[in-house]
Amino acid sequence: MFKKIFFFIALIFVSINLFANIGPDELVRKTADDVISIIKQDKDIQAGDTNKIYKLAEEKILPNFDFERISRLVLGKAWRTATDDQKTQFKYEFKNLLLRTYAVALSKYKDQKIEYKPLRMKPTDEIVTVKTEIIQSGAQPIDVDYALAKQDNGWLVIDIIIEGVSLVTNYRSQFASEIKRNGMDSLIKELANKNKTNNN
Repeated sequence: MFKKIFFFIALIFVSINLFANIGPDELVRKTADDVISIIKQDKDIQAGDTNKIYKLAEEKILPNFDFERISRLVLGKAWRTATDDQKTQFKYEFKNLLLRTYAVALSKYKDQKIEYKPLRMKPTDEIVTVKTEIIQSGAQPIDVDYALAKQDNGWLVIDIIIEGVSLVTNYRSQFASEIKRNGMDSLIKELANKNKTNNN
């Protein structure tokens, strides 16, 4: 499920820092409109130019995620027992894993539509959920929610919930199984091998 709609997530969070001083819901809407316009005009991305797609994902998408916080949430108890070196290696490989996922996603946009639900937010809230619905021809709409946390200079993504399934929870389950079987170093090695394979 996650792989099928990562491109919608990519669309929404490219160039998010351009709108860092606005509310999270307006930020999501403005960013999506901007990115969709860019992709429609970029023939290289539409044609699947790998280098350009990877560069776009690396420069415009990943900076908008709080990877320190996401890594802690994804690893759960394993984060507290990991060494500093293991934490650094994990964040590097996990970030690269998402980079490659988003890079593939960016190449798959085909005029899907995004609808935005009213935001329920108090002025004092530091974590909010922006709810959206993906409309695609010939298929049921897909609910995609974005959890964002307030930072000193704006908002950063800390989780994505697709049809009620959390990205953080999904990865936590996968990674916990590998750590339990073979340890933290094995998980890092597995992620590194996946990233290396995807580079070839």
